Amino acid sequence: MIPLPEPLQAALDEPWRPVGTAGLVAVSVGLGLLFLVALTADSGWIPLLDGVNLLFHEAGHPLFGIFGWETLAILGGTLMQLLVPGVVAASFWLRRDACGAAVAGVWVGENLLNIARYVADARAQALPLVGGGEHDWTALLTQWGCLAQDLRIAQVIRALGWLGMLACWAWLAWRWHVSRRDGLAQ
Repeated sequence: MIPLPEPLQAALDEPWRPVGTAGLVAVSVGLGLLFLVALTADSGWIPLLDGVNLLFHEAGHPLFGIFGWETLAILGGTLMQLLVPGVVAASFWLRRDACGAAVAGVWVGENLLNIARYVADARAQALPLVGGGEHDWTALLTQWGCLAQDLRIAQVIRALGWLGMLACWAWLAWRWHVSRRDGLAQ
């Protein structure tokens, strides 16, 4: 196994910050509200959060387009949409901040819900697109020969999003339990 650079290994060797009851409750209430909105939003669109996600998505196209591969430029929107919250989650993980890591992990999962909505629209093309351009997932699934499976692929992505979000919350609850067990938090 390749050894990690010393600063990274040192960060990973640090203990996790304790998760207090107030932190768990605050994050749980926030996540509960997010889950409720995600479950009940008619269009599946969470205005503020998905507006920010859309900005990252659109920025990903030209950023990944720099590499000159058209498929990567098309996929770049989705990649950036996952990369930004993934980097935020990794940053909190390295700082051993369980609340921040869990919330950022849920952000990744919520992006998967948004991506699933876009994938499910590949054949119907009913969603409004920024600038009215080409539908990313129609192009990608057509290129990969699986356009007819758009709804099935979207179901898998949606399930991964929900499972990931619930896993992040459960992991935070476990970190809270460990903090209490070890007498580090109240």
